[in-house]
Amino acid sequence: MKFGKLTRPVKRAFFAMSYYNRRYPQIFKWVFNSKEDANFTYDLTEGNILYLAQTLAVVTGEDHRKIERYIHEARNHAPLREHIIRESMKSVFRKVADPRADYGKRLGWYAMARIMKPKVLVETGVDKGHGSAILCAALLENKKEGYEGRYYGTDINPAAGALLGGEFATMGEILYGDSIESLKKLNQPIDLFINDSDHSAEYEYREYLTIKDMMAPGGIILGDNSHVTDKLAVFSAETNRNFLFFREEPRDHWYPGGGIGISFPKK
Repeated sequence: MKFGKLTRPVKRAFFAMSYYNRRYPQIFKWVFNSKEDANFTYDLTEGNILYLAQTLAVVTGEDHRKIERYIHEARNHAPLREHIIRESMKSVFRKVADPRADYGKRLGWYAMARIMKPKVLVETGVDKGHGSAILCAALLENKKEGYEGRYYGTDINPAAGALLGGEFATMGEILYGDSIESLKKLNQPIDLFINDSDHSAEYEYREYLTIKDMMAPGGIILGDNSHVTDKLAVFSAETNRNFLFFREEPRDHWYPGGGIGISFPKK
């Protein structure tokens, strides 16, 4: 009986740890091969991409197959890939950035920009500029189809946005300073808003309150911090908007993934 009392917890521990066995070699590989300490770079699993397309189909009413094509358009965008790898190697962030072009949940940002064809797209919290570059790539594709759009990024770090350059920089600009103060100076309706700045719950919520009356009819808000706080869901409930959450599944990376909170108007 005593032996069973000892072995059962051990068996249960090994069973629980089995869910994380793949993570250990991934962690070991990352420790010695990656320079990143935050904003990790990874692709999504194929199944997760299907989930992402279906989630955005529910939000937008667009066919999921078309959304999948947009996602793969971003993944296979050779000029964007070459630009990001090249700029990562020479930017001010080169010591903390891996020279690779994998976009994680930003594939959803790209697809949303391609679906919505926004005239004004705002991203708060630019950091290195992966989001800036991929969003401006989407606006460039929209422009080829006859849809004009403008990107505005905000960041308090004057070095932020190093990856936004070349033809992609023609589609937008970065507003440096406190994000909320920068938002207050925008005098255009916002079609697509992406929160990715100060990740404190209080500041995130203040951003939503700031842009509440600035959103265009049909405007959509994407929250990068919704796997940590409930502020976008709370804001959506308070303003009679729908809310969904998509969770990432990174491919070949130890990080369990973040996600995309999506706030969109009710029909």
